[in-house]
Amino acid sequence: MERFIENHKGELFDIVIIGGGITGAAVAYDAASRGLKVALVEKNDFGWATSAANSKLIHGGLRYLFYLEYGLVRESLRERRILSNIAPNFVYPIPFMVPNYDKLKNNKYVLKLGLTTYDVLAFDKKWTWDRNKRIPNHSSFSRKKTLAMAPGLKADKLTGSIMYYDCQSIAPERFTLAFIKSAMRHGAKAANYAKVEEFVYDDGRRVAGVKVRDLLKNRIVEVRGALTINCAGPWADIILNASKNGKGLHQIRRSEGIHVITRSLTDRAVTMMTPGGRHFFIIPWRGHSLIGTTDRDYEGDPDNYRVTRESIEGFLAEINQSFGDGKLSIKDVLFAYGGLRPLVDDQTEGTYATSRKYEIYNNALDGLDGLITVEGGKWTTSRNLAVNVLKMVQVKLKRTLPPSRTDNEYLSGCEIEDMKRFVSEAVAGNADFRESTVRYLAMNYGTEYSRVLAIARADKSLAVPLNADGEIGAEVVYAIRYEMAKTLADILMRRTGLGTLGDPGDAVVKKIARIAAKELKWNEARVKKEIAAAKQTLAVPR
Repeated sequence: MERFIENHKGELFDIVIIGGGITGAAVAYDAASRGLKVALVEKNDFGWATSAANSKLIHGGLRYLFYLEYGLVRESLRERRILSNIAPNFVYPIPFMVPNYDKLKNNKYVLKLGLTTYDVLAFDKKWTWDRNKRIPNHSSFSRKKTLAMAPGLKADKLTGSIMYYDCQSIAPERFTLAFIKSAMRHGAKAANYAKVEEFVYDDGRRVAGVKVRDLLKNRIVEVRGALTINCAGPWADIILNASKNGKGLHQIRRSEGIHVITRSLTDRAVTMMTPGGRHFFIIPWRGHSLIGTTDRDYEGDPDNYRVTRESIEGFLAEINQSFGDGKLSIKDVLFAYGGLRPLVDDQTEGTYATSRKYEIYNNALDGLDGLITVEGGKWTTSRNLAVNVLKMVQVKLKRTLPPSRTDNEYLSGCEIEDMKRFVSEAVAGNADFRESTVRYLAMNYGTEYSRVLAIARADKSLAVPLNADGEIGAEVVYAIRYEMAKTLADILMRRTGLGTLGDPGDAVVKKIARIAAKELKWNEARVKKEIAAAKQTLAVPR
């Protein structure tokens, strides 16, 4: 992977995409796979914001049934199966327990009706390429069995539970990167740390591309294309409103969603409901509990967004009312992360009830021909969102494109027919490494894992495990040489899992920084700057 912007010679593209989150990545992949010339620019790192700030789930959206959004749920369930097929190393079935209490919204009869509908809408859930990924229908358990399986549940008025299945996305950051790699495999060009400063216009009217500041080289580059697609997520309206005719054109609602990671609180995923009627998940992840998420309006500049102590403590108070002994505190939080969801503004009151539908907007209606803006959506439906974006692209370009094939091809690095067999063979064939290391690499790097091991074999110092998952220094080198990682935070938070469980400790951070410094030719001042920035990202507000 190379940043095209460093050697850009004025090539004209069919599509210029603003934003390297999952929406932009999926659009780039679908467009490039159909033969279009694509350029993608991202002002930070790929998948650094909303795309990484999720519950690590690929799910149908059970709660949307309460709002009668059957179309959205059906689309999500279909996409859940497709993503499980095309990215088998990233997506795995996970059972969720829903406790039944003597109240309306989580009464067993209401839940039974909802989950029966969920199963019907997921009629194709067993059509998986990997037989081990087939998802069963829901089942019910008694009160006694429920408490035995999840002793942290509040026992008062508990009547039993229902178990249903969704899917877990073990590394959404690398999942997003797989879409970027897949797009580049089909000829797309991409660059991180490439910030759009303004639009380029033809005849003073039609949008004909963007002026981009290469933040690493501090220079302006003009990237021109027949169409420009604004996939900037929480920043989409800011970019649009900064256009020549765009002041006040659109307003995106921004919803804050935070997650906390604690010691393991339960060995199974549990869907809980707060006293206020909002759902949250407690999910086993890498030997810890991942708890999410909140959903409240965020006002202000998305560039200034940070997870606050107030947000964490408010969420912990909700958790304590619904699960455990009520004593979970900020001292128990090993890491907290958050992001802003872009929501289409005119749908409903309150962000929790706001739809996760998306909108594909033809800005020609506002006098900005040559520009399309994508708003709203959710991670699970991003691939299909891209397919729908290309329907408008075909009309705008006046070209007939071949059908989308992204639902029927493995993502780059994910070409695995049987995941269990793949991991087993990887472990057996690499006995010179710890089993935990090989397992982790096989799951998170897919068919590329052997390239990471080759780096470690060439330099034994890079084969030493750095955490309980067995991650190794060779991943740092791989991230820089082959995955466009440019900062310590890129490596810790988006190319590896070394920082996604929280601060791994000064010794590990410094070791990773030294490996990166050697590859990227950082001087001592740069090393100190990178460590300070990374430690700030890893810190929990106290």
